[in-house]
Amino acid sequence: MDRCLILILIVGTGLVTGDNIEPDKGTEKNSKETETVKLSCSYSTSGEYVYLYWYRQYPNKEPQYLLYKGARSASADEDTSDDRFQSTASQTSTELTITDVHLSDSALYYCALRVGAQ
Repeated sequence: MDRCLILILIVGTGLVTGDNIEPDKGTEKNSKETETVKLSCSYSTSGEYVYLYWYRQYPNKEPQYLLYKGARSASADEDTSDDRFQSTASQTSTELTITDVHLSDSALYYCALRVGAQ
């Protein structure tokens, strides 16, 4: 098995004025292929229907959708583009889990917040 180090960064993007989402400390991750990596962001909003999105971006490319996970009153909502990407969400944070990490997972990761109506 080849051993590769993978660098993953998170940048938080708030999509609604007055709401906030930001990466937790230790946002630079190194991993070996086939390991599991967890990335997390904290958010604040007064809204009840919270949707937390994860994207990744390769250099000189557009962001690529990975998944979304609902929180609070929207906690039953979720969608993923690949079963290796899973997310959990609480009242104030979200965590992305990438299982069986590949070298191709080396990218800039974004967490995003959307607050909506039911």
